[in-house]
Amino acid sequence: MCEHLSELENELKRQGIPETCRGQVWTKNCREWVYFDCYLDIESLRKRFHLPGFIKHHINNDTKSGLEEGFECELCKDAIMGLNRRFRKDDGKRIIR
Repeated sequence: MCEHLSELENELKRQGIPETCRGQVWTKNCREWVYFDCYLDIESLRKRFHLPGFIKHHINNDTKSGLEEGFECELCKDAIMGLNRRFRKDDGKRIIR
């Protein structure tokens, strides 16, 4: 995981959030994407971890290719993804703020 997202990744691990997938998941234009079994509060995490502008909010609303939402580093092509908040259910999954 790149230095720009590693602090957030470490926090998710400290909180015991299960990692569901890691690697070059869907294109050669991504390096290491890590998926966590939680919802990410994008606005509060951006402020809390002082994420720079090149860390973009990534969201996928396509029910066929995967419902994900998180942060993508445009410099390093790494990302931290959670579940898509738009499709949030009462499933007991945590919202990380």
